[in-house]
Amino acid sequence: MSQSDLEHQPVKSGRIELDPEGAEQGLAQLVLTVIELLRQLVERHAIRRVDGGTLTEEEIEKLGVALMNLEVKMDELKDIFELEDEDLNIDLGPLGNLL
Repeated sequence: MSQSDLEHQPVKSGRIELDPEGAEQGLAQLVLTVIELLRQLVERHAIRRVDGGTLTEEEIEKLGVALMNLEVKMDELKDIFELEDEDLNIDLGPLGNLL
């Protein structure tokens, strides 16, 4: 390789070049995945409590409204970051999918 070839190659700094939009998208995907996992866990726990008869009618109503509101907000955030449900299902290799 000649000296002129070396002069026209980009200098490598040893740092990872991150696309700001790509980083935002990846972070949004990770955060929404964690929120979706927690939402599903809370929903399962709520169903167990409802089935177990430990909640009043008022508590069941409030819980239902809260879970519906959270689902609506999740759908809004997925739209904002252009994510689908399958984007939130992280492949954990031999353990299978997260969700």
